[in-house]
This record gives sequence, structure tokens and C-alpha cells, in this order.
Amino acid sequence: MDLKPETLAEIEAAIPKYPEAQSAVMPLLHAIQKDQGAISNEAAEWVAEKLGIAPINVLSVVTFYPFFRQHKIGKRHIRVCRTLSCAMAGGAKVCDKMLQEFETELNAVSADGEVTIEFAECLASCGSAPVMLVDEDLHENLTVEKAKEICDKIKAEAKA
Repeated sequence: MDLKPETLAEIEAAIPKYPEAQSAVMPLLHAIQKDQGAISNEAAEWVAEKLGIAPINVLSVVTFYPFFRQHKIGKRHIRVCRTLSCAMAGGAKVCDKMLQEFETELNAVSADGEVTIEFAECLASCGSAPVMLVDEDLHENLTVEKAKEICDKIKAEAKA
């Protein structure tokens, strides 16, 4: 693994904090994702070897938790909720508008590298549906028009 020295130091500091090495899987994955942008199969195997566990035990964590990614994303990460409340309130139309504005496809990095748009299973804001996260900022009570405004703001920030 080609990790930054500070990432390796973070990993080495994390392992002794746990009574069993396998308990350090998530902190190690977070550190690697922060460093590399995603968790590759090579990274999962590296973590498994580092902790003395089977690679499947690492991959099961990577695939279970939605905050771990196996593919790189754009500079801005947009997650549109698709569960029942958001779907009924127009979440798919909001998502379609975002995809149209950034000329990209779902789960892909836009051509300019600026955004990745994905569906999220639940963003825990059903009362203000539809909702989406742009990076860590929650946007509520969305309409197609509000989605366009958010797109315009992201585009303006990218140019700045």
C-alpha cells in the first residue's frame, strides 16, 4: 500500500487502542479512505494482513457500511434520499435534475471531476422530504427549482 506517512502513523497509533486487533478494522478503513479516496481490494487485503484476519472480514465491513466506498468520488459528494418519504415527495425528480445539471450518471464521477451523485437509503429527515446531502450539508424540502439553485452554487464554488 502506498499510504502517506501520516496515514501510516495514524494506523499504527489506532491498533493498540483495541483489546483485539480486529476491532481496529473501521478506524483503519477510515484512515485509508481519507488517504486514498476509496477502499480498494488491495487496501482490504492490506488491512486484513495488518490485523491478522481474513480479507473477507474486512470486505464485509466495507460492503456493509454505506460510508465506505469502493470507488473514488468527485470533489463534491451528493447523496439524494430514495426511501419512501423522499420518493413520494419527488426525490427522483430532484436526482434527475442534479444529474442533468452536472451532465453525469448516477454513481459516476462527472467529466470535470467535480461531483458524484448517488442515492442514499435514508438520511433520517422524513418530515422534510425530499432531502439530500451535499458533502455533509443537509438540504431539505427540495424541489426541482431548489435543486437547480444548489447546482448553480456548487458550479460557482468550483470556479472560485
